[in-house]
Amino acid sequence: MTPDDLDFLPLKVTHIDEGGRRCFDPDDKRRLIEACQRPGVSVSGLALKAGVNANQLRKWVKRESGQTAKRADADAPAFVPVVEVAAPRPVKPEALPAPTRAETVRASQRPALPSRLIADLPNGVSIELECMAQDTALLKAMIDALRAR
Repeated sequence: MTPDDLDFLPLKVTHIDEGGRRCFDPDDKRRLIEACQRPGVSVSGLALKAGVNANQLRKWVKRESGQTAKRADADAPAFVPVVEVAAPRPVKPEALPAPTRAETVRASQRPALPSRLIADLPNGVSIELECMAQDTALLKAMIDALRAR
């Protein structure tokens, strides 16, 4: 946006109403709202240059964009034509791509690693247990016995 585009700023006050509110020139106000709707424009920055509260300017822009949407809706036809869409044709199996080679899942060739449990008991005793998958019942019994004490 060039400075020439904003030569109408700050907005000119046409009169002040009974409530003390300022009324601005409608053409300049419209130009300011259009400038705010451009991409990358700072509404707060333009409000400062225009001498208008930023929240008030945002309300003007929002109101104008709502009226623009209403005008666009007014131009749209009241009824939308209904178009029949044919059901999709079934796909023949020969039209499908050929299946790729099936992957086989094999068990790991490595032996299972042992699990290790290290416990530091409140009485200062340290226990280190190492077990395999088949030792889970024994490990559970040990933990239950320690928990009971």
